[in-house]
Amino acid sequence: MSIIQTTMSTVKPLILDVFKAGLVPNLLSSPGLGKSALAKQIAKQFNLKLIDIRLSYFDPADLNGFPFILNKDEVASKIRAGFVPLEIFPIKGDPLPVDENGQQMAGWFILMDEFNSAQRPVQAAAYKVVLDKQVGMHDLHKSVVMLCAGNRSTDKAIVNELGTAMQSRLINFLLKVCEPSWQIWANGDGDIDYRVKSFISFKPELLHKFDPNHDDLTFPCPRTWEFMSKIIKPMQSVEMEKLPLLSGTVGYGAGQEFFSYAQLFQNIPTIADIEQDPMGCRLGDEKSIHYAMSGMLGAKMTPDNATPLVQFLSRLDIDFQVVTLRAAIARDREIRKNSEIKLWVSRNASELL
Repeated sequence: MSIIQTTMSTVKPLILDVFKAGLVPNLLSSPGLGKSALAKQIAKQFNLKLIDIRLSYFDPADLNGFPFILNKDEVASKIRAGFVPLEIFPIKGDPLPVDENGQQMAGWFILMDEFNSAQRPVQAAAYKVVLDKQVGMHDLHKSVVMLCAGNRSTDKAIVNELGTAMQSRLINFLLKVCEPSWQIWANGDGDIDYRVKSFISFKPELLHKFDPNHDDLTFPCPRTWEFMSKIIKPMQSVEMEKLPLLSGTVGYGAGQEFFSYAQLFQNIPTIADIEQDPMGCRLGDEKSIHYAMSGMLGAKMTPDNATPLVQFLSRLDIDFQVVTLRAAIARDREIRKNSEIKLWVSRNASELL
């Protein structure tokens, strides 16, 4: 595809630029990169009600509206018909939506997902919604923004090529996988479990390992790692009997590797050990152990325990220190006020930035 690829963290402000211009962005990527999650983040940030439309399930009539008789008159020539839009579409004159607490929201965010998986007649019907901001003869509400999204044809996903009329009227973005960009999201909006984050730091090639010709039931990608995080968060440790669950989430190979990595957390010092003796408790020489430690420290550091944890952290390579403090500060910005953190930043600001 002959456009510059971008990442999940860099595409967000670009999408906002498109919205400000009153245009519609189109987000393309391999399966599982988090396009839907990005839509949810933007909707939440700007207090918009998310309307998630899977266009591949739609019929043209769903987008054009359903015919009805406007009036009945004895003179046949005065009988008129119109189209009634589906309830999911916010129409001009509709009141603004309210959230679950009854508070008024700023508007709506329509995600036209699986856009290029829809059949051509459905895509043609969607032109009027996306380009003219109309459903049948009804104008969409002025407080609506729209994002189209779909998979790449090169990944053997079910894709129907967009017509040139639509291609030239959308602002197209092609997403690529980027582990540092994913970590920024994981430390912030993603709220990903520290064991998953540190594993991806240790094995970045497993963040997204997608083969269009694979015969596994699933594969490792940002979406399935988010699932993994949700599954293991309540678990103090990951036991052997959970292995089928891990493999069923990210695939056999990645599941096996993650299980082995998760066992490392049972053999590293606890936060209590570190707080008691930051310069004397065991450290170990293996890089995998250091990745596990930095992941745990980034997740467990607080303004109160930052002093001994940073002292312990100083025994690791600077790369691990940076990863840990980025994660800790992203989770709790009050940590920056700790005197030990301030001293570390004064010495290593260029590394942290």
